Amino acid sequence: MKTTIKENRARVGMTQEQLADKVGVRRETIVFLEKGKYNPSLRLAHDVAKALGVRIDDLFSFDDEAGPSGRE
Repeated sequence: MKTTIKENRARVGMTQEQLADKVGVRRETIVFLEKGKYNPSLRLAHDVAKALGVRIDDLFSFDDEAGPSGRE
């Protein structure tokens, strides 16, 4: 999964710690999200998007656009 959290966070001038505090997680969770190493729950994705003032699909995209069945 690819993410634009880091870019959006920088755009609004927010640190990882500030974002983590705002959405109720540890800073390490934000680090893993930004690196695409952690798939967030729908609730966390919603909270991060809201905190950054963007839509969820502006933050996250899948590397494999074909979907789970391999079809587009």
